[in-house]
Amino acid sequence: MDDQVCPRCKTTKYRNPSLKLMVNVCGHTLCESCVELLFLKGSGSCPECNVALRRSNFRVQLFEDSNVDKEVQIRKRILKDFNKKEDDFGSLDEYNDYLEMIEELVFNLCNNIDIINTNKRIEQYKRDNRDVIMKNKLKLSKDELELEQIVEYEKEQFDQRRKELAMIEAENRKQKTKNKEELIDSLMASYEDASAIVDKFTQKAEQSQIQLPKPVAPPPVAKHTHFSSGIATGFQGQHGFLAVPKLEEGPLYVYEPQGFETDGPAPPSLEEVINNGYIRHIRVENLAEKAGGFQTNISCLRAIQEALAGLYHEM
Repeated sequence: MDDQVCPRCKTTKYRNPSLKLMVNVCGHTLCESCVELLFLKGSGSCPECNVALRRSNFRVQLFEDSNVDKEVQIRKRILKDFNKKEDDFGSLDEYNDYLEMIEELVFNLCNNIDIINTNKRIEQYKRDNRDVIMKNKLKLSKDELELEQIVEYEKEQFDQRRKELAMIEAENRKQKTKNKEELIDSLMASYEDASAIVDKFTQKAEQSQIQLPKPVAPPPVAKHTHFSSGIATGFQGQHGFLAVPKLEEGPLYVYEPQGFETDGPAPPSLEEVINNGYIRHIRVENLAEKAGGFQTNISCLRAIQEALAGLYHEM
């Protein structure tokens, strides 16, 4: 945003590093000084499009393109009333038509297309769906509650960590000053080599430095219980991590080898397959087969077991 410039006074970010551009509902920008001069009485008109504006509606421009700020504000205003969820519709097609209508309204307001009729449609919708709008405004979704609690917890952790860091930095500065004074006194009073004294005090300073604490991860979000008053319980009143639930453990697993009845001569063991030449004329597995768990000696043993199984079985 190095090319930021006020369209009225032509002040740039280069000439005034503290330049702060403001944007209103029309999407045109003015610097903070021009806003104060033009809107001393609280209301006035935009110098570029002559749209009637109010001083209280000006806000700091966040994006390089002021039209993006305009669209963000329009979407916030539209979605405040167009707050239906997918569960409020009988089919997915009706919900998609509803979302398409919202996008059409936003597009018209952002591009100044048929503004009067668009606003009439919005007011008509608000009158027809007043009860649903109020119900959805009062009903916070589960995700919003969880997000609100996580943000509150992270804010508390951030404030606490900032205080701890400030205390640690102050203590480290005091210790550094003290070590510097001791070093100067030692260099003035001692007859030892100066580099050896400096090295000794450097090691001492490194050991005396207080290490910064590691950040704490946010705890898992607890389930909520809603009362008739709308108060949610679960996370409130808790500090730190939730207790891990204890699970009843069963007996440990003990491996028992499976029995193998052949109804015939006993097949060789795996060691005999390897040592007695059973796999001498069988292709050795390649690296890809070995990585997949295939071994030549095991496949050979299985083939022998299947060949001998039921050899002497009598019906």
